[in-house]
Amino acid sequence: MAEQTQPAPGATGRNALVVIAVVVTGAAIYWLSSILTPLALALFLMIMIDSFARVLRRRLKFPAIAAMPLAIVISVVLFCLAAFVVASNAGGFLSELYTYAPKLDAVIAHLASAFGVAVPPTVAELIQQLNPAGYIGRIAQAVEGFASSAFLVMIYLGFLLASRQGFERKTVSLFRNPGERHSAAVVFLRIRNGVEGYLWVQTVACGIIAIGSWAVMAALGLDNALFWAFLIFIIGYIPIVGGLVGVAAPTLFALVQFDGWWRTAVMVVALQTIGFVVGSIVYPRMQGKSLNIDPVIVLLALAFWGVLWGVPGMILSTPLTVVAMVVLAQFAGTHWIAVMLSSDGEPLGGGRTPPAPAQNRAPVAAVTHS
Repeated sequence: MAEQTQPAPGATGRNALVVIAVVVTGAAIYWLSSILTPLALALFLMIMIDSFARVLRRRLKFPAIAAMPLAIVISVVLFCLAAFVVASNAGGFLSELYTYAPKLDAVIAHLASAFGVAVPPTVAELIQQLNPAGYIGRIAQAVEGFASSAFLVMIYLGFLLASRQGFERKTVSLFRNPGERHSAAVVFLRIRNGVEGYLWVQTVACGIIAIGSWAVMAALGLDNALFWAFLIFIIGYIPIVGGLVGVAAPTLFALVQFDGWWRTAVMVVALQTIGFVVGSIVYPRMQGKSLNIDPVIVLLALAFWGVLWGVPGMILSTPLTVVAMVVLAQFAGTHWIAVMLSSDGEPLGGGRTPPAPAQNRAPVAAVTHS
């Protein structure tokens, strides 16, 4: 009696299964955000440290045994330096808010008269209406959550760096067939290069914008220019929204600090010019075709990962989308999703053809035993 074979699912059924899998995966990512968010941040930090170690080893000719420890030490020093800059400037920033109260009252009165409000409120009245005492507990919980998340990120990062030597042995055990092992290595390298390229380009671009912004704000005499420059650097990792907030936040305080309007106007124009030059000329030349993600997908990914993971998800939205596109492009059932995510319709790059459906490929076991 001939063995009956199950018919292969049609395109509609296969696509429906893919959509269901995406929804279920998104729900799991949302429910496990407290665990997965620190792990994702640690993974991307490890990629940056590993890339830094390769730069030290290949371009600066450091020995391999010293490149990784030196990269870790330099990264920790930079992290501590950034924390020191924020801590040292945050205190002065908060203390100066009290001295800005009369000027804030004047700005509120000017805006109120422009909109026809007869009796404008003062800053003290607005603070009293907001009832800041009721938010102290929430702020304390937020700070505690941030500290615990940072601690988890450091723990994950330490274990990931300690276990990175076993990745190659695990790959050999997972993929016994040399062809499968080579394909897995190609996928891993493509993900690593894409994420690494994005992070480095974004870091250099944000650094250029932050340094230029600091020079402009310091020349105009804006208080806490270093604090604002660091904020612009960090928030620049958030696509689209980061550039807008990086210009709007120091502008609002410039309106309060400066007596006239001309220095504020000059600062806005200068910050917008720096962002435009870097975003339209420098950034595309550095990035090239390394990402290959549709701009609309970048915006949708920002909203999607922001809903799932909050601010960390917004920062990691683009590299996470790069990882998803590369992984989805390896399978025939999900290749069409990778095509939609890409900007030129070739998620595999280099004109490579999509993978063949499973029923058109010989099983590995059959090839091995033949």
